[in-house]
Amino acid sequence: MSDSFMGAGFGGSRGFGPMQPGGQLWEAMDQLRSVFEQRVGGGSSRMGRGDVRAAVLALLAEAPMHGYQIIREIEERSHGSWKPSAGSVYPTLQLLTDEGLVVAEESGGRKTYALTDAGRLEAESADRSAPWESGSRERKDLTALPKAGLELAQAAAQVGRSGTAAQQAEAVAVLEDARRKLYSILAQD
Repeated sequence: MSDSFMGAGFGGSRGFGPMQPGGQLWEAMDQLRSVFEQRVGGGSSRMGRGDVRAAVLALLAEAPMHGYQIIREIEERSHGSWKPSAGSVYPTLQLLTDEGLVVAEESGGRKTYALTDAGRLEAESADRSAPWESGSRERKDLTALPKAGLELAQAAAQVGRSGTAAQQAEAVAVLEDARRKLYSILAQD
């Protein structure tokens, strides 16, 4: 776990350190966080090499946008499972400009990018769906449970940092009950 969590209640003088009540529960939450980070890369999934290009063309086919809008739109349409970096979007925009598929116009201190006629033909002739459409539902399904677990771990960390001993004990009881309920889900037919 990060130093901010360990030094702020977990493993410190107050909270759920290994020798305190709930220490095993914290270790389980730490494992859940680790699995989540492996699956979703700490909040951003990597997509294939041509996906940024395909996403930019698909978005610009709808409307002119500036780079930050493109990043936000991809993140929103992929339900948060993919947020390309500026270091991948802006070079892609420059490449598309160099290829004559995109034109940049300065507007309000920002470059707004739009498709040229050749770019529109390229976007229309793409033989695949936008990257956020292909498998985005499956990615969302795969990340929902680990994400909820991480959010639960963050809430437990907050109680560990700022809660009283009674509040921490109550939090342990709630988390242990949640663990039992999760296992009961698996026990169902």
